[in-house]
Amino acid sequence: MTLIVNPVDLDTLVLDDGGHTQNNDGKWCLLEVAAYMAGEPWSDQPRCVCPAIGAMGRGLNDRLPDDKRQLLKALLPEMLGTRDDGYTERRGYIALDWLIRTYLPAFLSLTERIDPSVAQTIRDLPQITNLEQAQAAGELVRDARQKAAAAGAAAGAAAWAAAWAAAGDAAGAAARAAARDAARAAAKQVLAPTVEQLQDSAIQVFTRMVRIGKDPVPAAE
Repeated sequence: MTLIVNPVDLDTLVLDDGGHTQNNDGKWCLLEVAAYMAGEPWSDQPRCVCPAIGAMGRGLNDRLPDDKRQLLKALLPEMLGTRDDGYTERRGYIALDWLIRTYLPAFLSLTERIDPSVAQTIRDLPQITNLEQAQAAGELVRDARQKAAAAGAAAGAAAWAAAWAAAGDAAGAAARAAARDAARAAAKQVLAPTVEQLQDSAIQVFTRMVRIGKDPVPAAE
């Protein structure tokens, strides 16, 4: 466990999006605070934090709205000392499982020209906990992306892009797709409830990743 060298008042701390220099008007992101607390050089990639936690933490910090970003602060003390704790691979599969079985079908369901069974088939996959399951799921993901491309609906294309913007790059690139700005703007109102739901879900998944080995980790839904 990494000791806290530089205590921080988490109640008054305000997390900002993006990366910052140490003298950037007191602004800092989640991982920069972690590095500071551990007494490490200023960085958004502190050595004391598990790479899987770091990747998802950076993504969420930059993609969540200001109010929800602040919910990540409470996890900072538990993030320290997670590197090389034996749970990195498991954390990676938790993130991948969320991306494939929660994140992806949520937006597939918004594309009316895609059969609803496509999203449901992905939701019904067994929890992804190993490479073999990940590879099998990957085939369904590729098929779903092809169907989305073939559908050609503006709202569907926007869904892919907004999904990425809302939930961040932490869970990987399987759901990334390009969309034109006009299509994304047109679909914004339709996407809003799904985006908010996925933001909350992503915070829950991140919490599970941080607390592995500390608290009981709930089974995936």
